[in-house]
Amino acid sequence: MSVTRTLAKFLVTHKAVNVPQAVRHEGARALLNWVGCAIGASQHATIKRTLAALNEFSGPREATILGRRERVDIFQAALLNGASSHTFDFDDTHIKTVIHPSAPVLPAILALAEHQPVSGRDFLHAFLLGVETECRIGAAIMPNHYNAGWHNTATLGVFGAAAAAGRLLKLNEQQMVWALGIAGSHACGVRETFGSMAKPLHPGIAARNGLTAALMAKKNVVGPEQAIEGRRSFARVASTKFDPAAIAEGLGKTWAMAENSYKPYACGVVIHPAINGCVQLRNEHKLKLADIARIDLKVHPLVIELCSRRDPKSGLEGKFSIFHSCAAAILLNEAGEAAYSDAIVRNPAVVRVRDNTHATAQAGIAEDQVRITMTLRDGRVLEKYVEHCVGSVDNPMSDTDLEAKLRAQCKGILPAVRVEKLIALCWGVGRLKGVAEIARVAAPRS
Repeated sequence: MSVTRTLAKFLVTHKAVNVPQAVRHEGARALLNWVGCAIGASQHATIKRTLAALNEFSGPREATILGRRERVDIFQAALLNGASSHTFDFDDTHIKTVIHPSAPVLPAILALAEHQPVSGRDFLHAFLLGVETECRIGAAIMPNHYNAGWHNTATLGVFGAAAAAGRLLKLNEQQMVWALGIAGSHACGVRETFGSMAKPLHPGIAARNGLTAALMAKKNVVGPEQAIEGRRSFARVASTKFDPAAIAEGLGKTWAMAENSYKPYACGVVIHPAINGCVQLRNEHKLKLADIARIDLKVHPLVIELCSRRDPKSGLEGKFSIFHSCAAAILLNEAGEAAYSDAIVRNPAVVRVRDNTHATAQAGIAEDQVRITMTLRDGRVLEKYVEHCVGSVDNPMSDTDLEAKLRAQCKGILPAVRVEKLIALCWGVGRLKGVAEIARVAAPRS
């Protein structure tokens, strides 16, 4: 049996009752985090401009844009909610594959849940299966796929969205094979977009394309039989490394969602250890930017590859600058979205420290670690080693932390009473009769 068919068979036959309670709870955490991220960026220029470009072409206006009053068709909702949830780079990360797993999958199936009745139990199960799909395919081709320049949240997210939507559409095994095949032919997204408005569109496009693939398969649009592993398949074309066992082995026994992580800072996850350490030094020694002469960082090599922009010109570019992030975090004592405004990027005090911050890749440093040497103007030298940064799998954000994060992102967009209702709905998603209620509560007016 081909790996595509093995995966398809698992997706259509797996039973929700066989998902461990801890994994279901992690799915609720991911949903809560994703909803907050989508609402938080709903007023951003990226979403406003994308909506302005597409709104007049919408079909039946039956789906919600989280955090906004406008309604659009389910395809535009999948795109816009996926883009919004990724705009601030505040969404979850599966560290082993560097995939943002929720952003392509949840908008696809939430849009579908506004088109047809979907119970919370089925929704949560489909979500977990979608995440499993994208992360397993990702594990099979990483890191070569990502190193070549592909944005794997986009290219792999389309498979996750198709799998989750296909499960809710009750596809049979053959139809699921076709859905994965159609999804593979719509996999796209390159890393050159990082720092621009095009980057957050990637999971939205993946959500829309995955939903489309599942709907087509439901009507027996035929896709390739070996979309993942065939001679000219997605994996063979998009990567120089392919390990089919990473997809097929242990299905239903291990879960990618159990290894998910959540961001306390609104930027590339590989920067988080440095931010965490700089904030600790700031508070331990009551530092201001004016006190700092130089910062030296020993980091994981991926930091240099992804987030070494020396002179960012905008907030979006600042999210990919470890130098800006450290300086802004010391100024503000945090690195939420406020640290990535255009004004903070241009702040003279931030620019001075940014220009005197240096990062070197060091073997043996893990992605959630950093060694910091901070030289002060008075001659003192401070050091900090972060073994597991806050938000990592080994030092996770608590449920209470995630609730606080959602409240902060919803401030000024939704009234407090609605925010608390939304939190309760996310925690209780598995018991909901209709998941569309989450979308309704997440809009300023219903």
